[in-house]
Amino acid sequence: MNRRPPKPRAGRGFTLIEVLVALAVVAIGLAALMTAVSGTARTSGYLRDKTLAEWMALNRLAEVRLNLNKFGQNTDTGELRFANRTWHYDTRYFDTSITSMQRVVVRVYAGDAKTQGNALAEAVGFTSNVISLPGSSNTADWNPPPIPPGSGGPVAPGGPAVNPAAPALPIAPNGGGQNPTTPGPAPAPTPAPTPNP
Repeated sequence: MNRRPPKPRAGRGFTLIEVLVALAVVAIGLAALMTAVSGTARTSGYLRDKTLAEWMALNRLAEVRLNLNKFGQNTDTGELRFANRTWHYDTRYFDTSITSMQRVVVRVYAGDAKTQGNALAEAVGFTSNVISLPGSSNTADWNPPPIPPGSGGPVAPGGPAVNPAAPALPIAPNGGGQNPTTPGPAPAPTPAPTPNP
């Protein structure tokens, strides 16, 4: 009897559905990877811009303190080129309780003055128009005006009226004595004198 040799079994490959599922899994993984990479790049760019803006705000504050601009105006703005980009700043001046001193707020924005957006950096400082001699302390008047005697003076929060003209209480060894609510230690009792016969 003449028998035919068995036919070799054909190798089984991937079906079209399996290939499409594998491509979908790879595409989702690559999309997630690209989202993470772009988010990291965006964050890095924002931190770079914020650092540059902080530097420019501090530089502008130093210029104001050196009186390179007119003292006493309420606000001034300007544009500058820094790190091959255009930036604009807004400098505002606010009065303080000390007449010779002003609070200065500098805000720096990305782009030219027509660009709208939030400030990337803000620096706050103080400046004064009082000129002092080299090597001396600031000659600004830091003391409030004197209070006339008998007016009672300002009232401390939660305490009695304070009269700056009144003599100061002696300071006790434990730090008490200045504040009437925390008196110092009680003095030691003195022995009574003994009568002589």
